[in-house]
Amino acid sequence: MPYLSKIALNPRRRTAVSLLSSPHRLHAAVLAGLAVQPVTERVLWRTENNTPHRVEILALTESRPSWQHLVDEAGWPGADGGAPLIADYTPLLERIAIGREFGFRLTANPVQTVSRPTKPSEQQDARLKAHAERPDAADRRPRGFRVAHRTAARQLDWLLARAERHGFTIPEASLDTPAPGIEADSPLTAGPAVSIVSRDILRFTKRQGGPRVTLSTATFEGRLRVTDPDALRAALLTGIGPAKGYGQGLLTLAPVQAKAATRA
Repeated sequence: MPYLSKIALNPRRRTAVSLLSSPHRLHAAVLAGLAVQPVTERVLWRTENNTPHRVEILALTESRPSWQHLVDEAGWPGADGGAPLIADYTPLLERIAIGREFGFRLTANPVQTVSRPTKPSEQQDARLKAHAERPDAADRRPRGFRVAHRTAARQLDWLLARAERHGFTIPEASLDTPAPGIEADSPLTAGPAVSIVSRDILRFTKRQGGPRVTLSTATFEGRLRVTDPDALRAALLTGIGPAKGYGQGLLTLAPVQAKAATRA
């Protein structure tokens, strides 16, 4: 039975600062909330920076977790609003049906696979040199490299290209009628009902003195329409895109708010 949790962290506490500065450390702290170790189940998570004084972690686990260690070390133990929320995820999964629409939020690591990066990193350059030194280098192509999409337009295209395989489409956004007396210079087009609400570049190391990991992230918000319930459930439970261990790929849904009736 899957569970979706929300854990509040106090960014003014030393442990919280340490965890939030490294997705590698935060991932380890999330896995520590599961009783069966080593963890073999799929765990998805992401951070939500709602205010400067509070950071929330959303975590999706297959088994029921305990977040007391995070509350005690990095949250507000005993305070109102400091207790984690843990909800059964099954009711949401059961509401997914063809044609139904949901609001969604996704933080992901949009990438493409290329045979040779234009500006290889130190690790990528080492891989290319190692391949060139192989006796059969002329007959074997090097394994592809993941390269981040760095512009908002490319990141948005990345999501739109993957929507169908994950069981949904993104419908057209509603188009507001121009105010009386205002004429558009050209025909208005609404475009897909999704936008990028934040973008970031994360840099961290897995261990002291180790190679630096760099991730380009984008947070998408919008509206989706279900086309394949099974594929969408799989996307919800297993995530979208790479770097899931570093807080990427968790797709969450919310009911679409009905529009208020227009008075005559």
